[in-house]
Amino acid sequence: MKEKLTKDALIREAQFFCIEQSKFQHKELYGVTDGKAVGTLIEQKFQAYLKDRYELTIGSSAKGIDLPSDDIMTDIKVTSNKQPQSSCPFKDAKQKIFGLGYNLLVFVYDKIDDSESQTATPNFVSCSFVSKERTADFTTTSILNEMKKVGANEDDVVSFLEGIKLPADEITLKQIAQIILVSEISIGYLTISNALQWRLQYSRIRDLKNDISGIDKIISYNKPE
Repeated sequence: MKEKLTKDALIREAQFFCIEQSKFQHKELYGVTDGKAVGTLIEQKFQAYLKDRYELTIGSSAKGIDLPSDDIMTDIKVTSNKQPQSSCPFKDAKQKIFGLGYNLLVFVYDKIDDSESQTATPNFVSCSFVSKERTADFTTTSILNEMKKVGANEDDVVSFLEGIKLPADEITLKQIAQIILVSEISIGYLTISNALQWRLQYSRIRDLKNDISGIDKIISYNKPE
């Protein structure tokens, strides 16, 4: 009988997976330059790795979350160190301010091709578990908190949201502004760009050196000099 996957076990297994895969030579990754294809293959390997060891639910791409059970609620992101970013479904403009609504497990790799063996090794340079309360946009949440400290009113907040082109109509922007003024806003650590899908950028997470509540650095990044 397999034990149930927990958050602590997920973090522990992500570390083991990074160490193991960084030593393994993959023929199917050799010469592949499509970052999405590389990411999908690694993600599938990690899901299979977990399924071999734990009782868990794997989500569908339609649901948008890889590990959708209530106690895990985590989406897996695998991205190249050259440009650590990915996309995710747009559900609500408030996600940029209050977070995506689920956790992220972010793997960042440098793929090394070996022409002699015609294999590739995904060297994981960073891996982080980002709790859902830290999945909002860093700049937006930082500025809104400062605006609230100096007594910004609804019109001020609406003007700011219009200025950053938050994808919402005038009525919705006013509703969001009212929520902002009465809610606590946690500082997010993603960079979220507006698009038909959110574009998430992870360089701030990758480069993070300080201990931040809600972010577990599983593999720490050593930035080249």
